[in-house]
Amino acid sequence: MDESEFTRLAELTLQQLDRRIEASGIDADCEFKGTSVFEIEFADGSKIIVNSQAAVQEVWVAAKSGGYHFRRNGPIWVNTRDGSELFAALSTYVSQQSGQPVDLANAEA
Repeated sequence: MDESEFTRLAELTLQQLDRRIEASGIDADCEFKGTSVFEIEFADGSKIIVNSQAAVQEVWVAAKSGGYHFRRNGPIWVNTRDGSELFAALSTYVSQQSGQPVDLANAEA
């Protein structure tokens, strides 16, 4: 995949995440920082930051539980350590930090 295709897919993914978080109804503020960084801030002040890294063609997630790297594998982003899918993993991270169960993997984007 070339850099422009990576950038297009990463931006689309962050936009989907924004729509899914909004639709979830959790108490969180979401904000784009440019086109490659997306921040989710929770009521307690904690954040999850999701950003694209074009140089290595990965999407990185920073959450209370740690830092994670996701690489495109066919139609999905896959965790480079444990093979989990991005939106499924984000469901766990967001649920932990918001204190509310959230399913971003099966939400309409």
